[in-house]
Amino acid sequence: MTEPAITEDLIEAHGLKPDEYQRILEIIGREPSFTELGIFSAMWNEHCSYKSSKKWLRTLPTEGPQVICGPGENAGVIDIGDNQAVIFKMESHNHPSYIEPYQGAATGVGGILRDVFTMGARPIAAMNSLSFGAVDHHKTRQLVHGVVEGIGGYGNCFGVPTVGGEVRFDPAYNGNCLVNAFAAGLADADKIFYSAASGVGMPVVYLGAKTGRDGVGGATMASAEFDETIEEKRPTVQVGDPFTEKRLMEATLELMQTGAVISIQDMGAAGLTCSAVEMGDKGGLGVKLQLDDVPQREENMTAYEMMLSESQERMLMVLRPEKEAEARAVFEKWDLDFAIVGETIAEDRFLILHGNEVKADLPLATLSGSAPEYDRPWEATAPAEPLDAATVPGIDPVDGLRALISSPNYAAKQWIYEQYDTMVMADTVRTPGFGAGVIRVHDTGKMLAFTSDVTPRYVKANPAMGGKQAVAEAYRNLTAVGATPLASTDNLNFGNPEKPEIMGQFVGAIKGIGEAVAALDMPIVSGNVSLYNETDGAAILPTPTIAAVGLIKTEDDAILGLPRDGHVALLIGDTQGHLGQSALLAEVFNRSEGDAPTVDLAAEKRNGDFIRANHALIKSCTDLSDGGLALAAFEMAEAAGVGIHIDTDDMAQLFGEDQARYLVACNFDEAEALMVAAGQAGVPIHSVGRFTGDQVSFGASSAPLSELSATYRGAFEEALG
Repeated sequence: MTEPAITEDLIEAHGLKPDEYQRILEIIGREPSFTELGIFSAMWNEHCSYKSSKKWLRTLPTEGPQVICGPGENAGVIDIGDNQAVIFKMESHNHPSYIEPYQGAATGVGGILRDVFTMGARPIAAMNSLSFGAVDHHKTRQLVHGVVEGIGGYGNCFGVPTVGGEVRFDPAYNGNCLVNAFAAGLADADKIFYSAASGVGMPVVYLGAKTGRDGVGGATMASAEFDETIEEKRPTVQVGDPFTEKRLMEATLELMQTGAVISIQDMGAAGLTCSAVEMGDKGGLGVKLQLDDVPQREENMTAYEMMLSESQERMLMVLRPEKEAEARAVFEKWDLDFAIVGETIAEDRFLILHGNEVKADLPLATLSGSAPEYDRPWEATAPAEPLDAATVPGIDPVDGLRALISSPNYAAKQWIYEQYDTMVMADTVRTPGFGAGVIRVHDTGKMLAFTSDVTPRYVKANPAMGGKQAVAEAYRNLTAVGATPLASTDNLNFGNPEKPEIMGQFVGAIKGIGEAVAALDMPIVSGNVSLYNETDGAAILPTPTIAAVGLIKTEDDAILGLPRDGHVALLIGDTQGHLGQSALLAEVFNRSEGDAPTVDLAAEKRNGDFIRANHALIKSCTDLSDGGLALAAFEMAEAAGVGIHIDTDDMAQLFGEDQARYLVACNFDEAEALMVAAGQAGVPIHSVGRFTGDQVSFGASSAPLSELSATYRGAFEEALG
């Protein structure tokens, strides 16, 4: 097949700017072939090269005594003691999920699971963070159904419990939903597998499913804004098969026991191109590929298509040659392809052969290491005008609560998470719906806690404070179940970085995140950047999702109970009544005014340490965030089926979103002991009410718990089910 001529239109269609193409000409000293153009496009797009974000990502704290492997591998690795490690990462599949919701979300789950088991870990938990447009937008219902079914369809068949996540709705996501998928796995700390190739003349082996034309150009598509041509992009969305992935995982983990693996890499974004280049570059080697040997499920595939296909359930491995027969037998047993498709070479070359022709011959290290890196101009977000509290009308506090829990943003999400298998593997201790997800570490006394958090309206108003708050809320969610936060992964979703105001949001958020993870000892060990989340020039809300992992060392350290009748309600932390950018303001008054709440990291650390140190006195705990004391108290009471009386009816005290706060339930004598301990630790603590009866009351305002619970449990399905 004759390859097309390289034209300006073709270069532009590959997402390359004229100066970037000029750089390609300088590197190779000639015009690239069509296949080479595709390879450069894949390696240099935003999704794979992080060219707009690298400068700022380097500023994030990534190290600590608990960190075995930070960013740069398929996933991050942290030590949890007893020669055990947790391997985890979060990654976006935003553009594909908007174009084709079911497969976009499903393959997002598949990709993140491969990132984990590629490193030798058996996946033990999944989460997701989803952002959709306005509830009444014509696409929202279709997107919600497709995405939720895709996540459930893939994760349930694969057999990993979904233990947490978050869902939000805002008109800013009308043209660009966000699907951020998280996975975590367990491995022996001394048996982690990495992607750097080593040794010259070693076989490069293709593993898993056959290559098709699905997903060709997917990474380039994910690095561009949407416009009216969106339907034409449907073929760039991958198609997943969870049953093949399950076999691939079992085969890969079995293969790793044979000692055959020198290095291994998931074929994710940009498929065969990115996996081969990364393996070679990390090992300081060249790679030669013979595409005639690549298992194909479609006829007459070109070199370009094979190199850029993002067909799912595939891996690339560098193999110890003496172990070939043993390795091949494992994959044949699992009915998966095993094909030697190339070898490592001493020269710095990425050599692609197909049909006895050289289709690409590029300097591999330069291809990988000289992607453009931009110091984009950025404008700091203007400081928000403080909210004038006098402009917020007084309302009945129970009516305020009713407005929150009848909104799909704050209503119970069981319609979603009941479509996910949350109990497979039989180690889930806390399922989605109330705080962080918790699983047992099998055959040990330990547990792991997982959470995912961000409040985009805070980030828009004040990117640095909003970034800080996302980390602080993750810290509190883990603390509230008794876990010590260990580390985090970020999924940084923003609009077009070529706009200085968008780049300013990104820079501000990174600064806030960096400050918070350093102060709270939660280094960023992996992550993903998703830019160009815009349609027709309209950007999403800045959404830097933080997912975090915490360790509960023994079952006695866990705080997993529910309040019961007679328990005292104690508020830990300081309340000023901050209503700027609050859920109350957004849901009741349709206003987004004021600044994000201030995050005092020293107070976060002090109050979190206090909760963990005094866990034995606490029966139940939740952090305060969206909706403040009112929503936290209701959710605690509703989960336990017991009424709650809060002593105040002051709107700012009830709905203010001041940070570094927790609501705890305990017996009267334990409450007294906690107050004494708090006084000694310098931690603000106040009795704010009690759990009792069958009413939810704020001061003199009350309503039956059963009525509010019916609203809370029914509103989401009524709006979107």
